Amino acid sequence: MRADVAPPLPAEMKAAEETEAPELTTTTTPVLGEVIGRSPTYKRVCYFTNWAQYRPDEGKFTPDNIDPSLCTHIIYAFAIVKDKTMKPFEWNDDKTEYSEGMYQKVIALKKINPELHVMLAVGGWNAGMNETTLMLSTRQTRADFIRTTIVFLRERHFDGLDLDFEYPGSRGSPPEDKVRFSELIQGFATEFKREALATNRPRLLLSAAVGAGPKTIERGYEVARISRYLDFINLMAYDLHGAWENTTGHNAPLYARNDAVGYDKQLSLDYAARFWVEHGAPKRKLVIGMPLYARGFTLRKANQYALGAPITGASPPYKYTREPGFIASYEICQMLSSGKAIRVWDFEQKVPYLKYNDEWFGYDDIQSLTYKVLWMMDGGYGGWMVWTIDMDDFSGKFCKRGTFPLLHALNSMLPV
Repeated sequence: MRADVAPPLPAEMKAAEETEAPELTTTTTPVLGEVIGRSPTYKRVCYFTNWAQYRPDEGKFTPDNIDPSLCTHIIYAFAIVKDKTMKPFEWNDDKTEYSEGMYQKVIALKKINPELHVMLAVGGWNAGMNETTLMLSTRQTRADFIRTTIVFLRERHFDGLDLDFEYPGSRGSPPEDKVRFSELIQGFATEFKREALATNRPRLLLSAAVGAGPKTIERGYEVARISRYLDFINLMAYDLHGAWENTTGHNAPLYARNDAVGYDKQLSLDYAARFWVEHGAPKRKLVIGMPLYARGFTLRKANQYALGAPITGASPPYKYTREPGFIASYEICQMLSSGKAIRVWDFEQKVPYLKYNDEWFGYDDIQSLTYKVLWMMDGGYGGWMVWTIDMDDFSGKFCKRGTFPLLHALNSMLPV
């Protein structure tokens, strides 16, 4: 599908696609378990972060808050690489003699949805690449990491592993890590198959979370090679713009703007997915990442809030996510309900943005996610992924649309 052609919209959405349009609403919210029987053709991958437990008050999210009917795969983020082996990160990831760990609580969700796969992600942005580079450095250190990781996963009853190294060939990682990462993936695929045959157990699944920027892709991945061995590939099609720049830009546009120049032409979901496919990734293995959060900026002048408006830096931290330039989707709902926010729909990029006092946020909502899922299905891709389940309105208290309104909307678009 050409980048300048949008997928068709249901009739009721066409009327809502206008500047400063109201957000679309849903009239009903499925109950727990209602979507468990949905067709498994598309993967529905939900990341859960183990630090969401530290958000204050109504933002606190633990495994008890997860609705396991909304996902085919839950990926627990993150374990870390330490001393060339994989280790838990949070104090309560693992069980103790006196308490059940969060690993075990997420695994237990399979009792509610027996078709659910629970995987463990290792790495993440905050981990950097130093420890990963040490692990990748030799054939022996890679083999040792694979062997000990299989034991780690099996002892805790995970169904597979998600490699989230950000990024090979970047952030101090040497160019050699590009090939070494491929060799690690090939080694995992081989040993996962061998272990399954030896133990007569289901083979562990293998996925990777990968970058969307063309420079990151070219530096870090032998795309065709790793695609042969991964069960699926989670494309992180977000963080394409943020407060590290000098002007406002959307976090996760579906398409680039027509007037985009230079590298900005390449910073869109559509471009990133096509780039991966053109370099050898099978479409059905590519799972399209969709953010349930916003990137925020502080405007230099509050009355100048178009795309590309000058900024002074990141938006201030908010109560629940507590990070400059970053807020959860339910915090957007608070702004919209205040009556002080101006929502603008970008026709070209098929995403909304919001001006709140002197702050600017590029985010996704039901309208933009509908476009993205239609685009995903029309393009023949393997499914969607969200970062993260804990940033949807899981309680239903913020957006007043029932629990997990964005995840329910994403599910409702797929065939039963």
